[in-house]
Amino acid sequence: MEILGDIPIHLDTEQVLKKLHLNERREQFDVVHKLVEIANSVVQPKVIYEMSYVDNKNEDTVDIGGIKFTSRVLRVNLDKVGKVFPAIITIGKKLEDRMASLDNLLEQYYLDEIGNVALGLIGNYLEEHLKREYRIGQLSNMYPGMGELQDWPIAQQEQLFSLFGNVEALIGVKLTPSLLMIPRKSESGIYFPTEVNFTSCQICSRERCKDRQAPYDKDLAESYRSK
Repeated sequence: MEILGDIPIHLDTEQVLKKLHLNERREQFDVVHKLVEIANSVVQPKVIYEMSYVDNKNEDTVDIGGIKFTSRVLRVNLDKVGKVFPAIITIGKKLEDRMASLDNLLEQYYLDEIGNVALGLIGNYLEEHLKREYRIGQLSNMYPGMGELQDWPIAQQEQLFSLFGNVEALIGVKLTPSLLMIPRKSESGIYFPTEVNFTSCQICSRERCKDRQAPYDKDLAESYRSK
């Protein structure tokens, strides 16, 4: 088990403006820049991950680190994979506390989106760290409950957390009874080596998703049902 705490991420105002689709609304620059500076001062990136071995691959289940996960898509993606990297990442709770202190709803929204950008940067850092440390050429990942991907339900957060023990004591992230993570700007998932890049967005048909990273691929989605 590895914990990464000294993660050198830095939020950039132009990057955030692009995320918020405010490129041409320069009157918002000062507001967003102020919030980006706030975020840079309070975000506390932390990561916990584990190299785990894959075993007992069945039709729609797979064991990872001795824990059974139920997902046909995950099982197919790990068909030729022997080891994977379960992980939990977070930006910490200080940004949420700062957001709650704001009276301006638009600024609250901006700061919330800035938190999403920060979480993405932490995910990118972890991916590059794993590639470097384990000499992996390409990684993909999957998250329980991501989008409308019911194949791997959010309920399996419990199994993923169980791989690490007391995650709250280790990096300050806990599961609520409804299986949401606190702090909210946290993610759990499994990173795995792959020859072909995969993102769950490719097999999720939900339209108008602001977080979509790749277009829906109907043929790819159908292929998981036939494998």
